[in-house]
Amino acid sequence: MTSHVHHVTVDCGDAYQLATFWAEVLGASVADDDFPGDPEALVETSGAALLFITVPEPKSTKNRIHFDIQPDDRTRDEEVERLLALGATLVADHRRPNGRGWATLSDPEGNEFCVECSARERATLTGTRLPVTADDVTSAVRLAVAALKEAPAEGWHAPAGTLTWDCWETVEHLSDDLFAYAVQLGPQSPPLDSDVPFHWAPRREGGPFNAIFADPAAGAAGLLQTLEASGALLAAMVRTTSPDVRSYHSYGISDAEGFAAMGIVETLVHTHDLAAGLGVDWTPPADLCDRVLARLFPGAPDDSDRWTVLLWSTGRADLPGRERVTSWKWHGAPLDEKPQP
Repeated sequence: MTSHVHHVTVDCGDAYQLATFWAEVLGASVADDDFPGDPEALVETSGAALLFITVPEPKSTKNRIHFDIQPDDRTRDEEVERLLALGATLVADHRRPNGRGWATLSDPEGNEFCVECSARERATLTGTRLPVTADDVTSAVRLAVAALKEAPAEGWHAPAGTLTWDCWETVEHLSDDLFAYAVQLGPQSPPLDSDVPFHWAPRREGGPFNAIFADPAAGAAGLLQTLEASGALLAAMVRTTSPDVRSYHSYGISDAEGFAAMGIVETLVHTHDLAAGLGVDWTPPADLCDRVLARLFPGAPDDSDRWTVLLWSTGRADLPGRERVTSWKWHGAPLDEKPQP
């Protein structure tokens, strides 16, 4: 048995005031039942919550534990300026132009913390590949579900683009793909020579071989809920699986990032198929397409629109000056490893 970190607790002179500062830093909020003057104040975050407790003793020396933070939607330097405006103080500047280093700040009570570049900014500054993440899986699935919610109710049994399945079956297939990638990462010792042995079978001759099917009585809303749920399973497994873990895929042994990228490609291109059958608009973000291309199709052209290149790479579009792809496989193995059968 093991333990987990429930709270990171910070002793301070004014719990509510310091909690308010950190809530602003992290884009979170102070608990609804905490008020100015309370001896404790809680800030819920996506990881361990921060619990601030008022104590009589002042801070007397450098912290032995401190936070290292990365901005989500701005540069390191922009984040430093934002935090200074919130009341932080610059203690030491160790920033380097290549994205390495950090700025050491202190909060309003003198607790030191560091601000680093985000992975995205560091990749831009160094010209390296930006990794595919669990958040990317979540984003892809949510964008797909939002687009498919605009579909007319009577369109779900129309063919999905050029596929032999109808739109309902294609969403079931996509949900099943995401589920299958998640469960490959689930066992304590993931299989290296086979799929996890769930039973996959079609509902009709010519239909997709699935373990996951939606209840027709639940309608389109229920169908899309299964897609959201399978996407959440994959995102959770990617987020919690060690990067050293490897598991089987029919295109070669892969890691958690590889399965994340596979799930995203399946989501983007099958939503393209669905959009054609349902008559809805669908153009995913170029930066998301770029990240999965770099991970799974490292030899793909880099001089054209990223969404068009992803469609071309999966045999769904023409690319000027290049032959149409009629047979394709992605590179599932980590890019610094040779593919394994």
